[in-house]
Amino acid sequence: MPDLRKPIGVGIVGLSATGGWAAGAHLPALRAVDGIELRALAASSEASARAAGAAYGVPAYTSVEQLADDENVDLVVVAVKVPRHRELVSPVLRAGVPVLSEWPLAVDLHEAEEMERAAGKTRTFVGLQGRSSPAFRWLADLVSEGFVGETLSATVVASSTEWGTPVSQNMVYTLDRKLGATMLTIAFGHAIDLVSMVVGELQDVVATTATRRRQVPLGRTGQVVPMTAEDQIAISGTVAGGAILSVHHRGGAASGAGFCLIIDGTEGRLEVTAEEFPHIGPVTVRGTRGGGRSTKLTLPSSYDDYPALAGTVIHTLVHAYTAIRDDLVHGTAVAPDFAHAVKRHRLLDAIVRSAATGRRVVVDRA
Repeated sequence: MPDLRKPIGVGIVGLSATGGWAAGAHLPALRAVDGIELRALAASSEASARAAGAAYGVPAYTSVEQLADDENVDLVVVAVKVPRHRELVSPVLRAGVPVLSEWPLAVDLHEAEEMERAAGKTRTFVGLQGRSSPAFRWLADLVSEGFVGETLSATVVASSTEWGTPVSQNMVYTLDRKLGATMLTIAFGHAIDLVSMVVGELQDVVATTATRRRQVPLGRTGQVVPMTAEDQIAISGTVAGGAILSVHHRGGAASGAGFCLIIDGTEGRLEVTAEEFPHIGPVTVRGTRGGGRSTKLTLPSSYDDYPALAGTVIHTLVHAYTAIRDDLVHGTAVAPDFAHAVKRHRLLDAIVRSAATGRRVVVDRA
């Protein structure tokens, strides 16, 4: 348990002096949250560690073992490519230091389950920060409190510009389904986690997936690279309570990214839209009850602890770090952990198995 008299110290694996997600999102999110701060970092080489340490003014290590051994580090954040998550998370767990791993937790369900078992009683967190989104926490309450009455169905249509449009050399690995950082795990995974939070968990699923674009342009080089990751994902199933959920997520969209969730119930309807990934960007909520006209609904201020950051890429992440800080200080369990990550991986695994066999699959709850 961290010392309540001082901020929680964070050590980040993957914080580079040259930019990236850790530098562009995790670091400013930490700076925005009281009671938690950057204390150290680890990089893959001595040169990159030295450059990052100088850039951010904290001790820099060349191994995650050294980072976990730093007495000023209370939480290790692993913000690197998915194939390295297990390799880098495991030493932190052995040291008994709380850890936050970016999502997806692992390349597949088996690896995720291994990581959860390895955690034991060590506190863990996973980067499904959308669950901390003010808008989606509010939506979950609206549905549970009966805004739409009994939920009858939920329909999602989403699109991503990635997985079909030109890709940088650094992101080519996301095209390989075996490396675990695909549209299914990232874009679809984040979105289905939010939808499940609002309308309930899928009990069973039938899926159709396809890779419609098997070659993707490599930047502006004139070359192409192969893609085995799914760029079309269509599923349907029954959520707890009996409502039907259907989702179609499309990759390589020429018209741009987008997200739309429609929840129909016996008493009303909710329509949720976003111009980009809903776990990162702002969403618009419209609703109607009793046959009235659909109107825009306003998020109650009580849900948003950081209104000045609304509309930025770190808005949900600062709420996630706030939840993690409070969990570590007070021993609560609000932020999603490795057990929750395994639950989400089990759903993704069920989708893969259904698509491969053409059969409805019951989602494993073990």
